[in-house]
Amino acid sequence: MAAIHQEFVVDARPEAVWDVLADYGAVHRRLAPGFVIDTQLHDDTRTVTFADGTIVYERLVDLDAASRRVAYTVVGGSLHPSHHHAWMQAVPEADGTTRFVWHTDVIPAELAGPIAEFVERGSAVIQAALSAAGTVGQAHGSS
Repeated sequence: MAAIHQEFVVDARPEAVWDVLADYGAVHRRLAPGFVIDTQLHDDTRTVTFADGTIVYERLVDLDAASRRVAYTVVGGSLHPSHHHAWMQAVPEADGTTRFVWHTDVIPAELAGPIAEFVERGSAVIQAALSAAGTVGQAHGSS
């Protein structure tokens, strides 16, 4: 098994980041526009289509508003790990910004490299989208 862990700070309030993250069926519009080009929600599973043509089926494991954390597992699609579980969380920072955490566990370990590259590219898009969703300065009424 391999673990992939990515963190970055976003100039947005935790509530604004959670609002985007909790919108489980709108990844293509709100969380990772352009990196994800379509998301279809069917009960607890979403079909996610990425810009490179990769399609994955992700089952919702947990949507926890108290900890601002969403967890999901890949259950099918063009990605074929024997195990893939990930979670994303919006963690409040002391200055009002948000630490975004994305953690993925994957088997077999040979998939860690390609998935880590995917996470790195996706994180850059997510960081930009979340920053645009609600900056700390805007939240406090300043410019």
